Amino acid sequence: MKILIGTLALLIGSSHAACPNQCSGHGTCGVDEVCTCFPGWGTGGDAGGDCSDRFCPHELAWADFPSRGGNRHKYAECANMGECDRKLGQCECFDGYEGKACARQSCPNHCSGHGTCEYMKDLQFGIVYNEYYDGSSPALSGLGAGGMKFDQDYAWDSDRARLCVCDAGWTGLSCEERMCPYGNDVMDVIPGFDEYATTDSNGIPGLAGYGNEVGQIQTVTLYDAEDDISNFVGQTFALKFTSKLNETFVTQPIMWDSDLDVVAEYIEAALEKLPNRVVDDVVVSAESSSGATGVVINISFIGRFVQGRQHKLEVVTDRCEVGCTPRITGLANLRSFSDTTLSTVEITTIGSHQSHECGRRGKCNRKKGVCECFTGFIGAACGTITALA
Repeated sequence: MKILIGTLALLIGSSHAACPNQCSGHGTCGVDEVCTCFPGWGTGGDAGGDCSDRFCPHELAWADFPSRGGNRHKYAECANMGECDRKLGQCECFDGYEGKACARQSCPNHCSGHGTCEYMKDLQFGIVYNEYYDGSSPALSGLGAGGMKFDQDYAWDSDRARLCVCDAGWTGLSCEERMCPYGNDVMDVIPGFDEYATTDSNGIPGLAGYGNEVGQIQTVTLYDAEDDISNFVGQTFALKFTSKLNETFVTQPIMWDSDLDVVAEYIEAALEKLPNRVVDDVVVSAESSSGATGVVINISFIGRFVQGRQHKLEVVTDRCEVGCTPRITGLANLRSFSDTTLSTVEITTIGSHQSHECGRRGKCNRKKGVCECFTGFIGAACGTITALA
């Protein structure tokens, strides 16, 4: 009897000891002495074994071999861009990747403190609103602010791949480089130049001291929802100007007057009052469109600091009340939908000049943001000649 009991005890002890390492306390011992591990546990990245190792988070792989059906980007531990610390169950991501499962790209050098790290799905087309909504059709017209962000993007990495979006005055993949002033190439040759002309053949005002050269003209067209522009009278709006260094400036409130010539004067004064002489000289005209259903405002950029192609103006038309700046009533009666005509901002005259960093007559010192002009040229954007060869 004692021998039978002892034999049974040995058999029982042997059955408990049969599962490796007693499943490390992270699983149950089953048939054929095989551990069934608790969720998140296994051995060396595989299920079973002695359940002594942790699994790490899985995500869509950045790169992997194709399946039999040719599919890629299957779920993989640490997204195949990191190694799993099996004691902690945490991914140790390779350089350039981050997140719980290494599912996000890191932005280089954290954008150097001069930008933000944005997902690809959040990147925008263009700097200002009417770069995309260019007025080429009613569907591509309208008013707003900021670049165009597309609503849908089904790319597998649209919410994983990231890129630096630099602050104003900074550029480069990691926003580590300064931008330099832009200006016209002072050596540009303008076809048909007449140093004594004050207007061109169409009566467009020339640039002071530049004969018949003309500046860029932007045309702002505003339509009233009730086809009656008198509804604008007494309301206020503002204009937003974005410099070539991507700095943004918003004008003081502009009051709409029943006399469109007065409206033009208000707009001209508001733009020229922007800080740092960012808009040093403009000429503005305003007239009603056919049937007085809308207003056409032409803004000619003729100042030395705004030569060449400039970003389109943005019209600030939404109400901005207490605690908001600039405090405006907004243009409440703007037409918001039409099959034929819609308010927009267009470049109607390209202008005679170009706009180049350092005027194409110098090299930008990216550390200082200062133009180092070539011999014979001086100025913030190398726009003054000191010697002729």
